[in-house]
Amino acid sequence: MSKQRKHPKGLMVLFFTEMWERFGFYLIIGILLLYMIEPTGAMFPGMGFSYVDASDILGTYLALVYLTPFIGGLLADRVLGYRLSISIGGVLMGLGYMGMAIHNEAIFYISLLLIIIGNGFFKPNISALVGNLYNKPEFSKYKDSGFNIFYMGINIGAFVCNFIAAYLRINYGWGWAFFAAGVGMFIGLIWFWAGQTYAKDIKEADVVKKPEPEDTPLSKILVTLFVPAIIVGAIGWFVPEMIFGSPIFGKNSTDAFILFSIPIVLFYFNLYKNADSKEKEPIGALLSVMGVVVIFWAVFHQNSTALTNWAQNYTDRTVPSLVEDGLKAMSLNQTVSTKKDTIVLTDNHFIPILDEKNNKQYELGPDPYFKNIPELERPPEDKKVNLISSELFQSVNPGFIILFTPLVVGFFSFLRRRKREPSTPAKIGIGLLITSLSALIMVGAIYASSNGIIKASPWWLIGNYAIITVGELFLSPMGLSLVSKLSPQRFAALMMGGWFLSTAIGNKLSGVLATMWNFYDNKAFFFITNSGLAMIAVVGIFILLPWLKRIVQENEDRLKKEDESRMEG
Repeated sequence: MSKQRKHPKGLMVLFFTEMWERFGFYLIIGILLLYMIEPTGAMFPGMGFSYVDASDILGTYLALVYLTPFIGGLLADRVLGYRLSISIGGVLMGLGYMGMAIHNEAIFYISLLLIIIGNGFFKPNISALVGNLYNKPEFSKYKDSGFNIFYMGINIGAFVCNFIAAYLRINYGWGWAFFAAGVGMFIGLIWFWAGQTYAKDIKEADVVKKPEPEDTPLSKILVTLFVPAIIVGAIGWFVPEMIFGSPIFGKNSTDAFILFSIPIVLFYFNLYKNADSKEKEPIGALLSVMGVVVIFWAVFHQNSTALTNWAQNYTDRTVPSLVEDGLKAMSLNQTVSTKKDTIVLTDNHFIPILDEKNNKQYELGPDPYFKNIPELERPPEDKKVNLISSELFQSVNPGFIILFTPLVVGFFSFLRRRKREPSTPAKIGIGLLITSLSALIMVGAIYASSNGIIKASPWWLIGNYAIITVGELFLSPMGLSLVSKLSPQRFAALMMGGWFLSTAIGNKLSGVLATMWNFYDNKAFFFITNSGLAMIAVVGIFILLPWLKRIVQENEDRLKKEDESRMEG
């Protein structure tokens, strides 16, 4: 088979669709915390939330945005199909991104809700569609590498978006950055619709399976699952504080989310319980892996909370003089040196801020960036200081993914030719191990900066992102591939929604962990905790590894026999 036929035509259409969608999604992630903690009286006003409240909101958003794929996958499997679901989700997300451009608290929450619902329709179904493209026998053995390529598309969008966001929000305001995310989403949709005239295999892969007689009707699922979930979620929001005087897990939103998730988790266990003999073990294997990788997402998504905080306040972001001229020549100088991120020091390094909500002026300063710079080393009064925008550090991870993906795919191909390629579950376990080690890099940063008393070198963050990127490439695309391999065809998107449910729970846990930052006097223990949690997950998946490898192999053998039988027929 020629090299061009290793992957179906539809992959490139879905690759660029996902690239543009993730451009908008990660643009929002990159600046959302910064926007929420920006004072309302700043030159370009933010929401004026505290760091703890902003971290909680961001963790809840990240949780819900990956919880809704459950219902989106269910509706796609039973009613809508993948292409229509992707279109509905894309439109809702595009409108949500553009709504964020309006500086109003009510519209802010409505826009986040649109993104949350839209992602539920979009995310599981484009991934399921990729998997279905590889169900043909001539493509099946390239499924892992296909998902690696697809994953690189995600991260091209994630890499570029932060530079666009930094330039727009610094020079023109937050609204323009948010609006750009919406434009990217609609470009992706147009590409998706137009690309199907070239890649007709996308339509072939969009198959709505008729429910089996033993399947629970969709209406019954919605009534018996979501009504209890909403009720117990409401109980989680109100009751613990009424009884105990405070939420059990620190925030009302956390209690509500955990209780809301329980009926959905029970639904998947019931799905396993009622599955037929040939589906039971594959579903059980998927649920086991989903439970373990919750920890990965809890650690990984510290990049949008704790690591953003570290970049903002503890990392030396001064633009090196050697590259200032180069940045100006590339027209990127304003990204790092004007308006918001050019700090003009005033008397005693205090910055006056107008509080619009309370109609008064107060002094915010000294600017947090200068708090851990010794007095004698602070710049002279009224001197402009060029600082790299904090969100640009979030492009380091996707940048490494773009760089490392061909290396990882090539490495696995090298091992495959020698029949030594690790199984998909083993790759996930190795990814978790690498993730655990990445958190220890930040422990080194803590000690090198004397627990944040002095500025840390940006190379600590870059090193952390480099290592966790390798872990991510071993785990995240392999997880998508594993779901595609083991999911019964009649609810492939529903199981993909289960994968994103585990992501949702992990994301919420990441927000909970981030709110604990201030509880640690020695910040090294914050990252040691992250590393320890990941190591527990490593032990869990390697205990399960022999069982998981057997199930994957048996499932692949069964599918191969079914394909051979169809061809003979």
